[in-house]
Amino acid sequence: MNQIQDTRLERMRARFEDTLQPQELVLEDDSAAHAGHAGAASGGGHYNVRIVSLHFEGLKLVTRHRLVYDSVHDMMHKEIHALAITALAPSEV
Repeated sequence: MNQIQDTRLERMRARFEDTLQPQELVLEDDSAAHAGHAGAASGGGHYNVRIVSLHFEGLKLVTRHRLVYDSVHDMMHKEIHALAITALAPSEV
């Protein structure tokens, strides 16, 4: 991983922690697997995130994903090309 990707991951992690106060947060950069892809060529990375948060309790999947996307909204389509999300409430773990 290069320094830009490390910094991006750190910023993403900080955003998720600040807005969702996760009990569990696993963030992975999957960009290397998408080398040559149009999104990768423009500099946007591919990421996987698994978040377990009380904020998701009682919410539908689409609402959970919206909360995750809202956390990094200004990074989407510039620094983040794709974000695969697993968003769980503690009662589902």
